[in-house]
Amino acid sequence: MPSMTSSISLSSHAGSKTRCSSGFVRRNRNLRRTQTSASSSSSSSVNASSTTQAPVDNLIMARSVSQGVAAVILGGGAGTRLYPLTKQRAKPAVPIGGAYRLIDIPMSNCINSGISKIYILTQFNSTSLNRHLARTYNFQGSIGSSGFVEVLAATQTPGAGGKEWFQGTADAVRQYVWLFEDVKNKSVEDVVILSGDHLYRMDYMQFVQAHRNADADITVSALPMDDSRATDFGLMKIDDSGRIIDFAEKPTGDELKAMQVDTTVLGLTAEEAKAMPYIASMGIYVFKKTALVELLKDKMPDSNDFGGEIIPTAAESGYKVQCYLFNDYWEDIGTIKSFFEANLALAQQPPRFEFYDAENPIYTSPRFLPPAKITQCKMSQSIVSHGVDMSDCIVENSIIGLRSRIGKGADIRDTMVIGADYYESEEDRAQLLASGGVPVGIGEGSTIRNCIVDKNARIGKNCVLVNKEGIEEANMEDQGFYIRSGIVTVLRNAVIADGTVL
Repeated sequence: MPSMTSSISLSSHAGSKTRCSSGFVRRNRNLRRTQTSASSSSSSSVNASSTTQAPVDNLIMARSVSQGVAAVILGGGAGTRLYPLTKQRAKPAVPIGGAYRLIDIPMSNCINSGISKIYILTQFNSTSLNRHLARTYNFQGSIGSSGFVEVLAATQTPGAGGKEWFQGTADAVRQYVWLFEDVKNKSVEDVVILSGDHLYRMDYMQFVQAHRNADADITVSALPMDDSRATDFGLMKIDDSGRIIDFAEKPTGDELKAMQVDTTVLGLTAEEAKAMPYIASMGIYVFKKTALVELLKDKMPDSNDFGGEIIPTAAESGYKVQCYLFNDYWEDIGTIKSFFEANLALAQQPPRFEFYDAENPIYTSPRFLPPAKITQCKMSQSIVSHGVDMSDCIVENSIIGLRSRIGKGADIRDTMVIGADYYESEEDRAQLLASGGVPVGIGEGSTIRNCIVDKNARIGKNCVLVNKEGIEEANMEDQGFYIRSGIVTVLRNAVIADGTVL
């Protein structure tokens, strides 16, 4: 069935206000249930006003707490590991799940957590990302004057090599750290640093509260990890209080064994701790604002990376660097392989991650498209998005994105079709076919396996795209293809002629 998406346009009309405040409403509803339960168990003579006033006070407190938090979402570098999907777009603008973009994940987590002060740092190919943010996340008038979403473009600043762009994650924040000293952010006490290319659902305010409870200068969100994956991550070692005392970047052998810790300290059961004796950094941090400004401006003005330089050195220098365990689904969408596998996993039953959650929806741009039109198709383990037109075809273990057109007799398996930015009218399609051209979409009788079909691609009739020679890596851009990790990507706007075999 068509996938379900949530869109949010945070403008001044009342309906948008309600959706924007859903995190607060939900938190208040949960507080009310908790308060009512506690009151009934301790006393039967509590009057109505006392049972409702506490949640209202808690709601006001929750708003106050979240107003003291700002988020910075890092747009990332050139995205070379995701190329060719990043050829004309920034990493956070890469489509995912049939209807979303990667930036929608941290943005929605912020909204659902009640964080309304959000900066997005961009540098490479940011046009489509900026357009998506402007269409989707407009806080003005719905959260009040203190809520905002601001895109901060890269600027050149004097450096050792002359005028330089962002040199790393920490340097990107450093170039705009003056914003946190501005009167606009005088109420901000803590800054959450986020990445724009991860897939997960998280309540950042729980993260911030743990940071505050520990009175930490920096808190690092971490995943419990087993032996099989630990060498792929930066690992941390903690003491009995959860304070980070050592770091190791992708260790192996004896160095890996030396990074084992007792993860029951962070809340795992003894059985879970035995299976996952490592903790890996997620690249998500909370800084005290004062510590962030001090480290970037005064203590470490030449250090450019948070994970590799700022945080390890801060821990060695006496700053309190704490660990926060996130024991749930999380995936780094940093390579073509991880992107492809994470997308196809969304269609599995049951999926490890679902975009639709009534309590914590993932928002995206409102598009006002019709429902998918599916005629005599055989489908299994697949997601079909809005505006799709499919007829008499086979779709298995695949994602079919917005406005996709799939012709009769097509056989699509283990494939992500990102979709199209626009519709072609039936008249335009007929004229293209009559003149020997190829309409947008996948032509009749074509067979596609293990592929990513980027936006607006035109695949002709009776094509066979299966990587029959098992090529692992190949740059075939002149033919409209790029192969990485054995996965064929049909380039954005590419035209694949009728009968092409790969």
